[in-house]
Amino acid sequence: MKVALFIPCFIDVFYPEVAIATLELLERVGCEVDYPPDQTCCGQPMANAGAHAEAAGAERIFARNFLGYDHIVAPSASCVNHVRDHLTAIEQTDEVRRMRASTWELVEFLHDVLGVREFPWAEFPWRVGLHNSCSALRHLNEASVSEVAGEPFSKPLALLQGVKGIEFVKPTRPDECCGFGGTFAVTEEAVSVRMGQDKVVDHIGAGAQYIVSGDMSCLMHQQGCAERMNADVRFIHIAQVLNGARE
Repeated sequence: MKVALFIPCFIDVFYPEVAIATLELLERVGCEVDYPPDQTCCGQPMANAGAHAEAAGAERIFARNFLGYDHIVAPSASCVNHVRDHLTAIEQTDEVRRMRASTWELVEFLHDVLGVREFPWAEFPWRVGLHNSCSALRHLNEASVSEVAGEPFSKPLALLQGVKGIEFVKPTRPDECCGFGGTFAVTEEAVSVRMGQDKVVDHIGAGAQYIVSGDMSCLMHQQGCAERMNADVRFIHIAQVLNGARE
């Protein structure tokens, strides 16, 4: 299966190891991966700030890079949510609509499209707290949420259970927002920081040695809070764990 790899701009700049792990993981599970080299930001930051029309330039570049692929995969739920539900500042041709509908977050692509459950090359001998971002939970429906009645489920957990040696711990408020929200973290700095601190303390209280997530933006926020608190906990993207990282 041939897929296009969409790497969010902040991962490209700050966490290239996550991009590399995503590429290697997709290749491990049998995908032929193409990386359009001219890709830039998808336009989410501008759209989130209310500058919808101003996002058109970034969206136009995104479309130019990714039109025509059967599947587009990215290691970020918030970016995928923007493309799928909010990339509307440019003309909505049939090709653009198909492109948006064919864009997947890494976890849901592995879980729903490929049906992967085993990662025989992976071993992670640590106590892990799983953080599901608000976008992953309430836009992409990757796990159950406490405000909706129904059978509990978690696609990230289903994947991580295929990793040898991993031990899961659960915070008391597993689906609570960590406080990262792009412009929210700037305009409501004190609230954002306190939410991040609370999330880190909740995971540590449960016994987590690592906090794992499919959204590096949330981990970036929590890591900054943890470092300023001198908290003894580490952070890693789910792509790195599934690809075989040990620490």
